[in-house]
Amino acid sequence: MKNYTITVNGVAYDVTVEENNGAVAAPAAPVKKAAPAAAPKAAAPAAAPKAAAGGAGSIRIEAGAAGKVFKIEKKVGDAVKTGDAVVIVEAMKMEIPMVAPQDGVVASIDCNVGDPCEAGALLATLN
Repeated sequence: MKNYTITVNGVAYDVTVEENNGAVAAPAAPVKKAAPAAAPKAAAPAAAPKAAAGGAGSIRIEAGAAGKVFKIEKKVGDAVKTGDAVVIVEAMKMEIPMVAPQDGVVASIDCNVGDPCEAGALLATLN
């Protein structure tokens, strides 16, 4: 048997793994333990700054799936046409463009590259 500590989304789990006839198995319910204090997100250098907290525009661009912000294609003030990619979300090793639902101007970018996002999370707004 081998013991490992695995950290998932800032939560550390102690996991015991044992070998069974060449197959590896792990217990179904890992034991949760206190995670070490993580550095604040704001400390990340070179991250694209958020333009306006909470969204400045009336047209919302939301994440279509849970994932991670992979790339920000447009910046505040850029004119966009219907279907233009504004933010790219990576989900299940796929890059999914979050596109402008109509013509407009980018009013805010409400995410940074590398941010985790849930389905429906606000990523940007347009006017």
